[in-house]
Amino acid sequence: MTAGVSWARRVGAARVACASTGDTSASMAAYAAYAGLPSLVLLPENRISTEQLSQPIASGAKTLALAPDFDGCMRLVAELTRARPIYLLNSMNPIRIEGQKSIVWETIQQLGWRVPDWIVVPVGNAGNISALGKGLAEWRALGLLGPEGRMPRLAGVQALAANPVARSFRTGFSQRETVTAQPTVAQAIAIGDPVSYEKAKRVVLATGGVVTDATEDAIMDAKALVDAAGISICPNSATAVAGLRRLASEGVVRRGDLIVVIATAHGLKYSGTTVAYHEGRIDGVASNRANRPIHLPATLDAVLAALGEP
Repeated sequence: MTAGVSWARRVGAARVACASTGDTSASMAAYAAYAGLPSLVLLPENRISTEQLSQPIASGAKTLALAPDFDGCMRLVAELTRARPIYLLNSMNPIRIEGQKSIVWETIQQLGWRVPDWIVVPVGNAGNISALGKGLAEWRALGLLGPEGRMPRLAGVQALAANPVARSFRTGFSQRETVTAQPTVAQAIAIGDPVSYEKAKRVVLATGGVVTDATEDAIMDAKALVDAAGISICPNSATAVAGLRRLASEGVVRRGDLIVVIATAHGLKYSGTTVAYHEGRIDGVASNRANRPIHLPATLDAVLAALGEP
């Protein structure tokens, strides 16, 4: 997003805009505010967390909550930016992809120039996985992926409730699938018609990658597992972890593989979802790893009993 906003300023854009399920709007609004550019955000009403909604509002973006889902908001903002001189900053913007590809470069540098066997990433609008593939292809052309030029395999993971790319992959990408995204804990990737589908298809095929999906139970259980290790992640990032666990159980990913999972947002953006999971209040989710708060009278005996102490 830094690259996208910088380019918008370079070309003299009067305003920037995006459709968003939360994270894109937060980033765009913050960088636009710093650059002194007015920003406009189109959000699907009542489909993002309060914490996510707070971010573009706090950064001064004009924030419009609309009845359609993300795909409807995306179509409308694309129409708007064709009709008026407003610079579109969704991941269909090629400058955005130029910025996002640096994620994979930094990853390999941080691994001491070891090239991972797999890079696993959540997929919504498919910008991230497309950018990762572009960055890898460029580094291989430059000879920076080792003497063999071995490409990591890309694994994209979607929520089962919004899985058009996973459906397409299962047919060998013989046809492009679209879906009507259903409600999911992974709100930021609840996208039924991703704008970067063709780019994502190319990089998955080029790296011998895969695309899979994960149930609501699997997503939230994966989130609880990673959170309990001291790394707070959002449900969208947990979707990638859930997909990795599925791929491991299916024998696609093997023990000993060097695997990187890309986490796209901090868990504090979804604190309400986290508490609801641990209290067993998410409809249709079993909360298998729940760490329920315990309500006690304020006595030493009650505290000791909760600790299992005599």
